[in-house]
Amino acid sequence: MSDPRGADFVQSLERGLAVIRAFDATRPELTLSEVAALTDMTRAAARRFLLTLAELGYVRSDGRQFSLTPRVLELGYAYLSGLSLPAIAEPHLEALVAQVNESSSVSVLDGGDIVYVARVPTSRIMTVMISVGTRFPAYATSMGRVLLAGLGPAELERYVAGVEPAALTPRTVTGPEALRAEIGRAREQGWALVDQELEEGLRSVAAPIRDRAGRVIAAVNLSTAASRRTAAEVRRDLVPPLLETAARIESDLPHDAAKRLT
Repeated sequence: MSDPRGADFVQSLERGLAVIRAFDATRPELTLSEVAALTDMTRAAARRFLLTLAELGYVRSDGRQFSLTPRVLELGYAYLSGLSLPAIAEPHLEALVAQVNESSSVSVLDGGDIVYVARVPTSRIMTVMISVGTRFPAYATSMGRVLLAGLGPAELERYVAGVEPAALTPRTVTGPEALRAEIGRAREQGWALVDQELEEGLRSVAAPIRDRAGRVIAAVNLSTAASRRTAAEVRRDLVPPLLETAARIESDLPHDAAKRLT
């Protein structure tokens, strides 16, 4: 059977990138056998990719365990260096954080995930350390909800039909109709509140960032501990300054902001 991805698709590049993506915050070091299992490769193939990446400086090994080197940051830097959004958003995030004393971030949609492109933290309130490049499933996050709300009807339906939401907490919305309703609510009110769906004890609220044509190109959020603010207090105290911050970021965006995010 012919490959549906086309004759120009380079499978070896796909597999090399899969080896890099096998490493994450929970798996910073992996053995050859673990890499092979995570990437669905033979040990011989995984070994060739690891040794090639080591030769290129992206991977190091102590003889048994493999880990990524800081050089992998170059792969993301090319994207971020040409992206004006983080530089524009950061001073606005800093002002917002100083005003409400809660962590704030900006993310974009990448497939079914949100990817953080800017962040100003206060105290750490999640078990997972968040930094630029961190990914979370869009369905369980406030930023994901407003980004999904910005999709066209056909694109949104493809997402809902294709996603298989996991119950990350007992509160996570996993049913397709309930998810559609939450995304519709975010579209109507212009912001989204997610209450302990990504992680127990975490509440977050997000607003869309639109380009000059009105298209949603990113999202900005505030995160707080559930023990510190009730959902009603989040709506009352955090939504207004968040919406004001989103508007300020939008006013500073260049005319070609959408092109820089694609």
